[in-house]
Amino acid sequence: MGSVIGDILPEAIAVAISPIPIIAVVLLLSTTKGKGKAFGFLIGWLVGLGIVGTVVLLVADPAGASTDDGPATWVGWLILALGVVLILLGIKGFLGRPKDGVEPPMPKWMAAIDQFGFGKCLGIGFILAAVNPKNLALTVAAAAAIGAAGLSTGSSFAVLGVFVVLGTIGIALPIAIYLLAGTNAVNILNDLRHWMAIHNPAIMSVLFVLIGAKLIGDGVSKLLG
Repeated sequence: MGSVIGDILPEAIAVAISPIPIIAVVLLLSTTKGKGKAFGFLIGWLVGLGIVGTVVLLVADPAGASTDDGPATWVGWLILALGVVLILLGIKGFLGRPKDGVEPPMPKWMAAIDQFGFGKCLGIGFILAAVNPKNLALTVAAAAAIGAAGLSTGSSFAVLGVFVVLGTIGIALPIAIYLLAGTNAVNILNDLRHWMAIHNPAIMSVLFVLIGAKLIGDGVSKLLG
């Protein structure tokens, strides 16, 4: 089980380092009843990652993801394909990046984030975790690797739980700063938001390429192993 956690650790970290969701949480914390809204976003994020991972695990077993000879061939092809998708997304993001020091425009829905209630925050958190192409690809890849590892059902879901928790650290960080930093929280969070906004394209491009290359390697290894 420990080795499987090690295998999916890069994917979990890549999910955690998601600039747009982190910026959204920072903005929510600056609104009226922001703490409750941020927790709603956090819950939606956790549920989104958990549902995607659970669906893949439930499909993996009857689909024969793990065989006596190791991972099934289709798992290797799936992980390889997801790696290619991530690299293409990374190249696209790099080519479309703004000039150095220029803050790229944020998604239009962020302009109305101060009007969001708890339910909408929960929904946005869920969508960004479960539907966003980058997080969807990473979660599917991680869950497929878990399903192909030949673990018991309980151990598989335990590893998935570790993935979900690790993938939520980035979202939880601004909330922790808000709760623990006292009067310095506003300045710290504003600096974090500004830094993440400026470096978002570079962060995501590098992550996509690195994790994509890792997934291609994993896929090839499973196909040849």
